[in-house]
Amino acid sequence: MEIIVNPDRSRWPELCQRPSSDNPVVRERVEAIIERVKTQGDEALKALSLEIDRRPLDAIEVSQAEFDEAEAAVTMEVKHAIARAMANILAFHKAQLPNEICVETMPGVKCWQRPVPIEKVGLYIPGGTAPLFSTVLMLALPARLAGCKTIILCTPTGKDGKVAPEVLFSARSCGVEKVFKLGGAQAVAAMAYGTASVPKVDKIFGPGNQYVTTAKQMLGGRVVAIDMPAGPSEVMVLADASARPAFVAADLLSQAEHGADSQAMLVCDSVDFAEKVKAEVLAQAARLGRMDYVQASLAKSRLFVLDDEDDRVDLVNAYGAEHLILSVEDPWRIADRITAAGSVFVGNYSPESAGDYASGTNHTLPTCGWAASYSGVNIDSFMRKMTLQELTPEGLQALSKTILTMAEAEGLDAHANAVRVRLAEEQTGEPKEKEEQR
Repeated sequence: MEIIVNPDRSRWPELCQRPSSDNPVVRERVEAIIERVKTQGDEALKALSLEIDRRPLDAIEVSQAEFDEAEAAVTMEVKHAIARAMANILAFHKAQLPNEICVETMPGVKCWQRPVPIEKVGLYIPGGTAPLFSTVLMLALPARLAGCKTIILCTPTGKDGKVAPEVLFSARSCGVEKVFKLGGAQAVAAMAYGTASVPKVDKIFGPGNQYVTTAKQMLGGRVVAIDMPAGPSEVMVLADASARPAFVAADLLSQAEHGADSQAMLVCDSVDFAEKVKAEVLAQAARLGRMDYVQASLAKSRLFVLDDEDDRVDLVNAYGAEHLILSVEDPWRIADRITAAGSVFVGNYSPESAGDYASGTNHTLPTCGWAASYSGVNIDSFMRKMTLQELTPEGLQALSKTILTMAEAEGLDAHANAVRVRLAEEQTGEPKEKEEQR
């Protein structure tokens, strides 16, 4: 990991760049996969399973027998951990449920904003080397709380052709009964367009590899809504002399193990502290698994040393980390100055792992700097806000001059007429057209 001391602000954009994920080869492959699924449906899904995963896909949907088998395979210790995490996630997200509001903006004019659940949602859960059953909880629980009528889940199988038992147990625990053995861009396309087996959804949620992310970006806004643009996972730690180098190193490694494109960044106030963290990273990494991922990720990660506190805070906000850990003295004073981060972990005893699993906050967060403009997944992600209004005859009369003046100024005569015909009927007791016919 490179240590960079007091870099000039002109270099910050370059130093804050993420590992590139815009691969033209990937885009071309994803585009071809999407077209095949769109036109061939289940036939394409089965063919792609053979071509990409080298496994036949005899049954696309997980059977109830497979759910039962998975439940029996999960240890009681893991079941208890899932139950504890579920309770915390439910408690935090239940508190987010919005209320309907009604405002009488003027006498006779009432406006409502009504929260309405998105009817059909699709959840993508990464599998492969690390089946993320925790993501099932993070997506399915708020979807259920929001009142989504249809919740489906796609996840790739392991080499044995089976979905990880923890994923299926978590899905069933969250009330998700339709799970499909699909991964990659083809899973996203199936949920976006629908096939004979996979229902079409209104919005797709969940992280994934570059093929999944590219498919979401290509289909999002064009065919289906998506939760947010996202890329590889990342963490930034802001630390000072009050921090523990061992804690900081552990937090950096907890993201580095996600994948070769993950990024772990430190911002601190002394070269001595940066060197201590670097030594701890090397020592702890030697005791971890997934070393290929860790080494590749650390090669793209950096340790920044900045003498000035304002510079440190500005760099943190410029980076806009998915996960930001504040390991500093008086961390809440700094937290109040943070304007761009997916989720903030305050103090030395708030590891990013807590949010990833069980504190209650959601771990599906914006990456690649999108934290400056996107929220992480929350209850609102599974809802839309619909407005209603009701005007009495007296309310329309009182507001009519404003509406007519604005409509005429914009040159929209039909808009103005929609008010005039009502005013005429109110005055005469019958539509203006009938009055003119007489």
